[in-house]
Amino acid sequence: MGATSHLRRAVLPWQQGNKKCCVRVGVYSTCRFQAINMYHAQAESLIKKIIREIAQECAGRGHVVSETLVAFIVKAVVLDPRNLFNVDRTLTKHDFRKLVDLCVDKLMDKSNPALDTIKMQVYFDLNYTSRREFIEAHQRALEARLVPVCREITDCRAKTREDLEDLYRKIVSYVLLRSGLGSTTDITTVREATAALQSVFLLSEVGTFMALAKKDKEQQLIELSMIVTGIRLFNKGITNEGGETEDLPAILNKAIPSTSKEIECELELSKHLAWKYTALLEKNLEPEAETRNVTVPLDLLKQALYNVRQHEILLKVLLGDTILCAKQVESLQIGLASQMNALRLTLHSKTAVATVQVFPQFIALAKLWASLQNEMVLLSIIRDMMVNLQPFRVAQAQLFPDNQLEDILGSEVKSDEERRNQSSEDRIDQLEMKLQEWHFPETTANFDKLPLQYNGFCGYRLVKDGLLLQGNPSIGVLKHREKFYVFSSKEAAVVFGSKPDEYIANVAEVAKHSPELIQLLELHQQFACVTPYSEMQTGERLLVKAITKCDSSTQTDTHLLETNIVTSYEWNEWELRRKAIKLANLRSKVTRSMQSNLSHMRRDNVTQTYPPKDAACQSKRDGSSNVPKPQVYLAGLRGEKANTTHMIKTNLTRSVDE
Repeated sequence: MGATSHLRRAVLPWQQGNKKCCVRVGVYSTCRFQAINMYHAQAESLIKKIIREIAQECAGRGHVVSETLVAFIVKAVVLDPRNLFNVDRTLTKHDFRKLVDLCVDKLMDKSNPALDTIKMQVYFDLNYTSRREFIEAHQRALEARLVPVCREITDCRAKTREDLEDLYRKIVSYVLLRSGLGSTTDITTVREATAALQSVFLLSEVGTFMALAKKDKEQQLIELSMIVTGIRLFNKGITNEGGETEDLPAILNKAIPSTSKEIECELELSKHLAWKYTALLEKNLEPEAETRNVTVPLDLLKQALYNVRQHEILLKVLLGDTILCAKQVESLQIGLASQMNALRLTLHSKTAVATVQVFPQFIALAKLWASLQNEMVLLSIIRDMMVNLQPFRVAQAQLFPDNQLEDILGSEVKSDEERRNQSSEDRIDQLEMKLQEWHFPETTANFDKLPLQYNGFCGYRLVKDGLLLQGNPSIGVLKHREKFYVFSSKEAAVVFGSKPDEYIANVAEVAKHSPELIQLLELHQQFACVTPYSEMQTGERLLVKAITKCDSSTQTDTHLLETNIVTSYEWNEWELRRKAIKLANLRSKVTRSMQSNLSHMRRDNVTQTYPPKDAACQSKRDGSSNVPKPQVYLAGLRGEKANTTHMIKTNLTRSVDE
């Protein structure tokens, strides 16, 4: 779906009916894109059909291509004015077939340097991302590998001692896998990890561990892994024995210079090849050149120049990442040594140390080691990308037999540095060109950090000769419409500065004929479907950038946070006056007035008061009532000598009516 959604901006459905399939081609017009939103479903189907048909035809000829590459080639074919795809007319079925055939022919051309450049850009786009995303992808892969082991541990319902011992062994395996220190099949490494785990987590504590919730189990496993890793690293630093534990700092100290040297060698090869192609093109583009010394067409030679320049730019990106990796590794190694010394001071000549004091230090040590492992993975990816970029340049290096270029050019090859040195003295006179704004090193702060257009190449020479010459900022940097342009000579700066809009449009026209220049020169404004490396965001691809627009509105809320609403708030002045009068309670106050000489005869002040009133209220009375107390007497119950008892009952209770 990624490639098809990108391609929609290059090939848009317009109508389909009467047994005729018609499409409208458009790249820049977002208004036209918005006007056919109702045809999105039809567009997706048609775009998929185009990509699928091109890919199938290429596969039938023995060449497998990716959807991203197909989408970009379709855009390149549409952009090229020589193919006569007009945005103001619809394509017939015959034209639709023509579009497919042109794309297939372009993809099948094995001797086309422009296609190799586009493939190089597509490969770099699909595989390169920021350091943070590289590390996050590595962490996701590690977590995915640990999911089965973690699930076995958290879902275990061990009952017997054998089951508990088996669960403990699984915890040891989990700790080894997460730490990356040694193999789970090495007996020495397993014993070392088991001993470290037993020092912080005994077998008798497994029962308590099983009683935890699943999330708590996962969190405790991570903490145990980091603590055990820190213990093993500390033991290795003390005794220099760690089983299969690799000396990662030493490996990185060797790998970084080696990788950097390999990239620099590749970079030098590309630079020298670019200088030779530039010199050869200059020699054959001179007006007095009657016969050419080479049989290679000039257009093919220009495409080869663009190819090696693109390879040079991508290698510079990788070299910059390698340098940043070296700085990060140096910082991590300093932190690792500092943390080891802190642990030595904490544990020096002590038989027992509080866990709250030493465990955080072990965890910090493990985190530093994990960061070094990430840098190792990142360095490996950078080197693999450098190796995989080689085939895209090697094909262009074989355009000429061995030493043929040297025999033709001799000592006429100039490096970019030599060209800059020759043109540095011939600078722009700002008094002669007052209509333009020019910047110079001595008058501009952060001059070396100006965002130069065309990736620092001279736009004038590209339009004039099709050459890619590095601009020289010392000549003067032209600021036009908030953008900065550099030039290879004073003549180029003067001519370009006299008609900048015209030359900017001509650069875009050159890029239409050679679409590999879109990314190479970072023409992301003339071609909105392209994003430069410097502006790439998370999850975004370089070659294709979506153009999205939507209707939106905003409203300012009265209360942003409901917790801050004051229900007693009043804005009305008279309501505030009424509240003030209530608070003052004037009915219980005495009003006084006075008059001064200044206020005499100005106005009368009258105040009304309410004197206190005499008031009384009546409360209820206490009342009670009483009934006669019963008085009943019995006689003859005791003291009689006869067997028969004669009881006499006498009731002396007073009547209620008395």
